[in-house]
Amino acid sequence: MQVRRAAAGRLKLTPPFNAQSFLESAGVAKTFVEYGRGETVFTQGEPCDHVLYVQSGGVKLSVLSKAGREAVVAMLGPGDFFGEGCLAGQPVRMGSAAAITPSVILRINKSKMVRLLHRQHAMSDRFIAHMLARNIRIEEDLIDQLFNSSEKRLARTLLLLARYGKHDKPIRAVPPISQGTLAEMVGTTRSRVNFFMKKFQRLGFIDYAHGLKVNNSLLTVVLHD
Repeated sequence: MQVRRAAAGRLKLTPPFNAQSFLESAGVAKTFVEYGRGETVFTQGEPCDHVLYVQSGGVKLSVLSKAGREAVVAMLGPGDFFGEGCLAGQPVRMGSAAAITPSVILRINKSKMVRLLHRQHAMSDRFIAHMLARNIRIEEDLIDQLFNSSEKRLARTLLLLARYGKHDKPIRAVPPISQGTLAEMVGTTRSRVNFFMKKFQRLGFIDYAHGLKVNNSLLTVVLHD
């Protein structure tokens, strides 16, 4: 794992908002940390004292039960904040985070982030909007788990991993991810994931030619009753 101090450069959420410019204008100390694929960003039970932001790459959030069972609760990409529980008084991490692909993560100390949100209203508004969108996503995930088939849940998961709706490309690449991890996210077995992935490939919804790519037509599986 390589660590480097933040250098000049742009850290964008969505145009025209630029998180980097707000951090620099506020004089907030921050650190960019580079993680290799599979490296741990933080572990469940660690002190919770930083907010983190994905500049590039991807991050898997998971929770480990007392019985040793792991559940994947979210997959994050560029432009996503995480670890924000410290701002609400969480003393320790409620789950773990690991890089799913080579990633660059921005770390901001809790106290400095609080001051930034108080002083920079534009940053505060965007951060609140991000948290609200995250809560809506969690509610949708719960409904998905309760009422949809494992095939629909897998299709929705692939579309989310491909950042469906974030840009206009008809085919989108998915970060490297194992079928075992997909099974954990969907709440089914690896064999079922393998069965549905072969079906999606046969129907032209996904393609393995140069890494896993998802076609917009996969949305028909989610919408089909």
